[in-house]
Amino acid sequence: MPNLFERQLAKARKASGEVDLEALSQLVVAAYKQADRDRHRTDRSISLMAEELERLNIGLGQLVEERTTALREREAELQAQNLRFDAALNNMSQALLMFDSSGRLIICNQRYLEMYGLSPEIVRPGCTLLELLTHRIATGHFFSDAPEQYVADILAAVAQGIRTSKIMELDDGRIISVVNQPVAGGGWVATHEDITAAKRAEERISYAAHHDALTGLPNRKFFCEQLEQALNRSRRGERLAVLYLDLDHLKRINDTLGHPAGDRLLKGVAQRLRDCVRDIDLVARLSGDEFAIIQTLLDHPSDAATLAMRVREAIHEPFDLDGHQVTVDISVGISIAPNDATELNDLLKTADIALYEAKNTGRGTYCFYEPEMNARMQARGHLERDLRSALVNGEFELFYQPVVSLEDNKIESFEALLRWHHPTRGLVSPTEFIPVAEEMGLIVPLGEWVVRTACAEAATWPDDIQVAVNVSSIQLTNKNLVNVIVGAIASAGIPANRLELEITESVFLQNTNQNFAVLKQLHELGVQFAMDDFGTGYSSLGYLLRFPFSKIKIDRSFITGLPDKKEPRAIVGAIAGLARSLNMQVTAEGVETAQQLEQVRRLGCTEIQGYLFSPPRPASEIHQLFMPRGKNAECVIRQVA
Repeated sequence: MPNLFERQLAKARKASGEVDLEALSQLVVAAYKQADRDRHRTDRSISLMAEELERLNIGLGQLVEERTTALREREAELQAQNLRFDAALNNMSQALLMFDSSGRLIICNQRYLEMYGLSPEIVRPGCTLLELLTHRIATGHFFSDAPEQYVADILAAVAQGIRTSKIMELDDGRIISVVNQPVAGGGWVATHEDITAAKRAEERISYAAHHDALTGLPNRKFFCEQLEQALNRSRRGERLAVLYLDLDHLKRINDTLGHPAGDRLLKGVAQRLRDCVRDIDLVARLSGDEFAIIQTLLDHPSDAATLAMRVREAIHEPFDLDGHQVTVDISVGISIAPNDATELNDLLKTADIALYEAKNTGRGTYCFYEPEMNARMQARGHLERDLRSALVNGEFELFYQPVVSLEDNKIESFEALLRWHHPTRGLVSPTEFIPVAEEMGLIVPLGEWVVRTACAEAATWPDDIQVAVNVSSIQLTNKNLVNVIVGAIASAGIPANRLELEITESVFLQNTNQNFAVLKQLHELGVQFAMDDFGTGYSSLGYLLRFPFSKIKIDRSFITGLPDKKEPRAIVGAIAGLARSLNMQVTAEGVETAQQLEQVRRLGCTEIQGYLFSPPRPASEIHQLFMPRGKNAECVIRQVA
């Protein structure tokens, strides 16, 4: 301030050295004004600074509050994440552990403790894998007695960054999958998963895919897989046999006792087959009534024959099906490797051919494969193929053989006999194609054709002559049989009593009640019935009483022995006496000599049929056997040279 005044005083001094008070006064006033302005500026600056400081303080406070809030939220989020991680870790279906590079535990979830029955005091951070395994061995929850090697293998794999996995089965039956996954920076994560249920389900699926659901035996797929392995061994010198087995009469059991009984029979057969073989052999069910056996380490083909006989004896023993004593039989086809074949399909084919031969031989037996069987099998295939087209192509024809009364030598009826005119083979014997037609199911449409044709032809004969048609048990199972016969009679315009149906005793061995119902329905319509081939099958005395047959036909095998052998005489006489007491006609079939004719007449037969009077003739030749005395005239035998 003194300096300022001195400067102002100097500015107000005149040249004479005097001080200009007016000027000095102005300078002082101006100085005070400037000082006031400076003070105001200073105050303003201070005020502005104070305001800025206030704003800074407020902003800093807000920032601190925001940062604090954010930190608290982050802390809460981390805590929630930890809780979620903890929950996820401890609620995993898998056990999870993390180890450092030295094999010390970092973290472990609750599932691991539960899986192996361990306590938190044992499974704690810092403990080693070896220590954990030692505790698991003590509780019986480790699969190996060498934990050191197990740990060493894991550490070696982790050091190379290699992921390892292992399936182990514990003493309690559980199956555990263990995976060790290396992590960056060393160490690894291990997961333990109980896959027992999945493995058991996989085993059940695999078992179901390779085994028959009903019997529990291996199925065709498993059989072929095992046979392929056995054949590989046979190529190195071993010998084996394949036995194809076909159970006889299963359909009869299903039809008479029901499918549940048939199923129980199949289970019983399966168990008996198991009991027949060694542990190294294999029994399989290939289809409904077909089984197969792989017999390994065969010393001699006779071993297979011995097994086949043992199987047949076991199966032939009666089965108890809900109180029903059921006896069945089994046919066996045998093929030897490498003798008969070295490839799977070829071996199965030869066994199948041998089985077919056994069934054709008469069932209930066994056959070894022989090369010539293949030719017969091919011939059978050709026969089946030709049969399918024979009916459509009109290759069948009916021949008729007369049945003559011994009382007045009148023709009582004609038996319709089927003949097949093959386009290249000529006349094929019925004994050859009828069984094949039955097996193929062609006997039903073929039988319908026979009935219609025979009735139509009979309509052209004298009114008192019957036509006899053979009906098999297979035809009787056809639900349309009654309609077919009624239609044939109606279409021909003949009375129902002019049709005679010949049935054999085998009809009553299958579907007995059902067959009786069909026969009774036809009998009520007026159709007549004859028991054919009597005495060659099962005892039929009960059936003769139960069903009103009008005739018994004695099989030609008994007539052939007449008149020389006493046994046929006794049988024929007994049958004739039985028929007479039951008020039935009795026909002797196959009479070919005058001596046989005289014998059956004396033994009490009422009718004869055979070449002595006429062989079977085509329809065009039948009328020459009738005397031309009108449609209703007496019919007598014309002696035909």
